[in-house]
Amino acid sequence: MSVIPGAWRRTAAGAGLLAADGTVAPTIFAEMSAAAARTGAINLGQGFPDEDGPAVVLEAARRAIAEGVNQYPPGRGFPELLAAVSAHQQRFYGLEVDPGSEVIVTAGATEALTATLLALIDGPDDEVVVFEPYYDSYAAAVALAGARLRTVPLRAPDFQPDLDQLAVAVTDRTRLILVNDPHNPTGAVFGREVLEEIVRLATRHDAVIVTDEVYEHLTFHTAHTPIATLPGAAERTLTISSAGKTFSTTGWKIGWVHGPAALITAVLTVKQYLTYVNGSAFQPAVAVGLRMDDSYFSDAAAVLARKHEILGDGLRAAGFTVHAPQGGYFTVADATALGGEDAAAFCRTLPERAGVVAIPLTAFVSEERRSEFSGLVRFAACKRVDVLETAAARLASLTA
Repeated sequence: MSVIPGAWRRTAAGAGLLAADGTVAPTIFAEMSAAAARTGAINLGQGFPDEDGPAVVLEAARRAIAEGVNQYPPGRGFPELLAAVSAHQQRFYGLEVDPGSEVIVTAGATEALTATLLALIDGPDDEVVVFEPYYDSYAAAVALAGARLRTVPLRAPDFQPDLDQLAVAVTDRTRLILVNDPHNPTGAVFGREVLEEIVRLATRHDAVIVTDEVYEHLTFHTAHTPIATLPGAAERTLTISSAGKTFSTTGWKIGWVHGPAALITAVLTVKQYLTYVNGSAFQPAVAVGLRMDDSYFSDAAAVLARKHEILGDGLRAAGFTVHAPQGGYFTVADATALGGEDAAAFCRTLPERAGVVAIPLTAFVSEERRSEFSGLVRFAACKRVDVLETAAARLASLTA
């Protein structure tokens, strides 16, 4: 079979991985992680911690395994985790969430997002509005679902959208507005006026708001505001989050989505035919984590903020222009002064030149907008302090 048909082709094309000759390139994350392994470079490309999460959460998972929590959980998730998500949303944000009908547990936030898109997109005329740069799975999932992607650019230094451009992007064809806040890869936290405009436009055009809030507890200068807390938003918003970033358990893949019961039923209808269920022993452990004292969450944000400072200082000393993040795992820096006008080419030589791996921001944008982000590079700060200090010392060689 010379050409293999199927939805995989548009998925690969949506992710920017399908070449003109039909071959599929590896993701930039796979390529850069392989470069780190080959060269011994410090991997500041992929966003996963190199330290374990809180002991009480890890112990809860071990205890669950020992006590026999090793079979299928209920399709919506274990009641104790559903209740913990509901209590968490009330405790931190004042949101009233019915654990029995308005929450489901998913295989990480990625499955929650993909199931939502597959459930709510109805055909090729539907459009999904996202902010660009965007997490790479967004474009792939939108393409898999068969919709059109409409983007609104986020430009340095503050990476806030132009509200006039947003208003042009959202039309009666818009089925979903996808909001990642705090934002990956830029580290932006959207201002109140941005969130209010999203709600206004969604209401005007009868669109569903889908939020990716996996960095909700990792903001540095202001508390996170879920868009569902704004007037008129909850009735049309699906809120997605996960345990991976909050508790440094990215490999557990425990996420959730909550929102109006009718929308949750639609998502569950699709989700049950993807993974069905997952992470049986990890679900009660995450429930324990969500009920931890407030101090855990504030301390986690403070520790990560300090790591960003260490990384940022090292990048500035090496000659980068740093765009300090407001939240999340990543620091974006401009490498133009170091000859990095082409960020992709710069990142491909960086492991050999400096022993550090990073990701070009062009990996998170559409082909037609790559020139607007060509000198920008993303570095992960979610590593041990000594690793970040070593990376900073290595990067100093760029100006030596």
